[in-house]
Amino acid sequence: MWKQPWGYAEGWVICAGLLITGFGLQLITGPVQAGLFQYPVNVAGGLIFLLVLCIGFVVGRKITVVQWFSGLTASITSLSALLSVVLVMGFVGPGIERITMSWPFILLFLYFLFVLGFVTLKRIVSFRWRDVPFMLNHVGLFITLLAAILGNGDLRRLRMTVPLENPEWRASDEKNEMIELPLAIELRSFTIDEYPPKLMLIDNTTGKVLPEKQPENILVEEIPLAGNLQGWKVEVTRSLPMAACVMGQDTINFVEFHSEGATTALYVKARNELTGRQKEGWVSCGSYIFPYISLQLDDAVSMVMPEREPRRFASDVMVYTKDKQTKEACIEVNKPLSIAGWKIYQLSYDETKGKWSRMSVFELVRDPWLPIIYTGILMMIAGAIGLFLSAPVKKE
Repeated sequence: MWKQPWGYAEGWVICAGLLITGFGLQLITGPVQAGLFQYPVNVAGGLIFLLVLCIGFVVGRKITVVQWFSGLTASITSLSALLSVVLVMGFVGPGIERITMSWPFILLFLYFLFVLGFVTLKRIVSFRWRDVPFMLNHVGLFITLLAAILGNGDLRRLRMTVPLENPEWRASDEKNEMIELPLAIELRSFTIDEYPPKLMLIDNTTGKVLPEKQPENILVEEIPLAGNLQGWKVEVTRSLPMAACVMGQDTINFVEFHSEGATTALYVKARNELTGRQKEGWVSCGSYIFPYISLQLDDAVSMVMPEREPRRFASDVMVYTKDKQTKEACIEVNKPLSIAGWKIYQLSYDETKGKWSRMSVFELVRDPWLPIIYTGILMMIAGAIGLFLSAPVKKE
């Protein structure tokens, strides 16, 4: 071992040494703190890494050891070691964010970037036009990986709770510390489109839905409607999507109520096909104002309406920035708003009030390195297309 020319054994030993060193640093100092490598520290660190890479390549071009780092053996061992660490730590670790901030990952990642840089510089120095797709692939990968690791410290992910018609400038970070932002969000309105109500049976003793492992339900999309649940013939004769509960001494009734806090109510008739037992009455999922109402069919089961599930929820907002930009938009799940370098995502709402929520919760994400990452990805795509087009065609 360690005799020229180096082979796979030396490559695996180098990776093992970096891995052991990384675990040692992890035990002594703990994980790397992303906040320590924010702008301008990360930019300076990236420039130093590029400078060391270029100087090392130029100075050591004719040194056998340096040439080994730009060869296939170093590439395979460094990439395999990095992927193995990611897979192992992914299975046993707490998440990808913690993995990328661990010393074993950082050291193997930098080593792989070092090898990738040497491979790319070697091909650039001996430039030929047919190598353009190869260089686009490797340069794009190098830019993407370097920007991703350097930009980790500048990534901001905040949470903002915005009450109705009250602009909010502050958001909280992962430590629940309040941060004043260069933009404000004013919630003009919040809407929820709900799926049709469902009817289900529950066990009166346990309160669990029946059947327990594969619950059955009837989706009430229109009335009149008839169906079957666990031997009960069910008929829905009346539906009030906006209703209020009126409770008498011995009766429960629902009336139309077109105001905040209204609930959904269904009038149901049920008949047991085996015993002939019949039962009818109102069933409602309730709201933050009105109670949940079930219909007891017999001593064993009751009919219930679970809370209606949201099909879509969205916020109509006006966004203001400190440089006097304004933008009116509708933000919903998977349809974020981009403004002033921020992406604003619809995250949640006041679930206790449901569709009557008077506040909306947004996630604000800012990643200034994202354009650089996209540039690297586009270069890789262009390189892949070039490799495909320039591939030799075999003749029969």
